[in-house]
Amino acid sequence: QVQLVESGGGLVQTGDSLRLSCAASGRTLSTYTMGWFRQAPGKEREFVAGINWSGTPYYTDSVKGRFTISRDNAKNTVYLQMNSLKPEDTAVYYCAADSVRFRDATMMGRTINYWGQGTQVSVSS
Repeated sequence: QVQLVESGGGLVQTGDSLRLSCAASGRTLSTYTMGWFRQAPGKEREFVAGINWSGTPYYTDSVKGRFTISRDNAKNTVYLQMNSLKPEDTAVYYCAADSVRFRDATMMGRTINYWGQGTQVSVSS
């Protein structure tokens, strides 16, 4: 069974940076797309960024140029570097792993079977 554990969330000010980490266990995920979603209070969970097995990333428009997703297959870990944070980035951030190998980095609309527990990111104005 795949387990995903996020870390790195916190309370920061507008313009600050945070780096989220997601460590996977139970299966080697080097050939699976991994990504990040977020859910703000009162809103639906939304896709933020994904990275496929070859390292190709994909971002939702609102974070392009500010967020960078990367992965370290040797550590079975995916990262989300978040720069120039804004109050609207405030949300619980969830790590996600695909269940089908060799798919692209666009995780939107895809059934996700593996989720982390979430980590809170709060950005004050």
